[in-house]
Amino acid sequence: MGNDKSKTGSLLIKGGHLIDPAAKINAPMDVLLRDGRVAEIALPNNIRGGADGKFDARGLIVAPGFSDLHVHLREPGQGYKETIATGTAAAAAGGFTSVCIMPNTAPVVDNAEWVAWLRHPERAAVVNVFPIGAATLNSRGAALTDFAALQRAGAVAVTDDGRPILDDEIMRAALRLGAELNLPVVQHAEDTRLTENASMHEGPTSFRLGLRGMSAAAEASIVDRDVTLAQQIRESRLHVAHLSTSDALKAVRRGKRGKARVSCEVTPHHFTLLDQDVGEYNTNFKMNPPLRSAADREAILVALADGTVDAIATDHAPHATHEKQVEFERAAFGITGLETALALAITKLHREHKIPLTRIVELFTAGPARVFDLRSRGSLARGNFADVTIFDPKKRWTFEAGKSRSLSHNTPFDGWQFTGKVVATILSGKIVYRAD
Repeated sequence: MGNDKSKTGSLLIKGGHLIDPAAKINAPMDVLLRDGRVAEIALPNNIRGGADGKFDARGLIVAPGFSDLHVHLREPGQGYKETIATGTAAAAAGGFTSVCIMPNTAPVVDNAEWVAWLRHPERAAVVNVFPIGAATLNSRGAALTDFAALQRAGAVAVTDDGRPILDDEIMRAALRLGAELNLPVVQHAEDTRLTENASMHEGPTSFRLGLRGMSAAAEASIVDRDVTLAQQIRESRLHVAHLSTSDALKAVRRGKRGKARVSCEVTPHHFTLLDQDVGEYNTNFKMNPPLRSAADREAILVALADGTVDAIATDHAPHATHEKQVEFERAAFGITGLETALALAITKLHREHKIPLTRIVELFTAGPARVFDLRSRGSLARGNFADVTIFDPKKRWTFEAGKSRSLSHNTPFDGWQFTGKVVATILSGKIVYRAD
């Protein structure tokens, strides 16, 4: 059915089960949306006001709109892989009403003009787009960008994602400036001095395939240093992107215990797959950070369950076919992920590992909204934005990459059977995606 941008002033979502972790609601509730905001939430059949339209949510979960903290939409400069229009259409199909987009484009988004360009209506975004600005000029790790100007233009955080900030003094300066502005600094934790020419996790599989491996220590050492800096700079906000190792988690736990403002995200592919799934050089299993060991995955599953992890983020990284259909070592890092994230979370975390649905919803809603201060989002409290995700936690379906709304189809999950599917995505009270 695609996009339905009918100009309904009000919509009553009736008969659904509302899960809103921030508001501590997990019960049958009706939700009234009016003029782009949440007007009323009440027990079934108790909404007083009328509505222009109704959505029958019987048998479905109604949740605050999902937010993804880590998405690559490839514009400016690489529109052959993805555009803001196609990427946000894929996001809507995956239940995401807000995406935070990375600056490692061509050119790098390292000034206010490019942040404004990303947010311009001409980009035809289907969901909310929150740009993340580069932390250093051209993401070279040498000189900081103008954080205040980036923030004024609409950036919600800064990062050199794809590249780490290796220099201790530059990272210290970034955290200090971020602290002054209350702006999160996001780190791609990889000591690239240890991972040069490496293309997967260092372990028995890399040895068997004859591929240079990335050690777990290359990630953990950077997280350890950054957490130490965050503990020293009290008001700083450090967010660890796509955390993938047990030892990096230990550093995050240390920071949280010490009351530092440290947060982290985990991707669906890291809680689902292992390094051995690379098989015989399958480049759709090549990403950075790479798929890790069973022990690393087990640590991630524990941290997802116990509250250490703040958000599930996709690290949606589209690439054209010709960038993946080459030798493993030459292939681009990254996979698409927006349309499979919820299904992987329900199938793997909820059904296999018994993590409650309320916790999974929190990892897509209240958690990410808190990490980047996405105000009036992450909860369906009265007066908040009318961004809603409606899904069927029991629906069985098969993902077909060829039918994806993304321009690129580089996914390891093509043909996978899942349980749990998005039924509708609502942005500011309007249905922007509805399942066929």
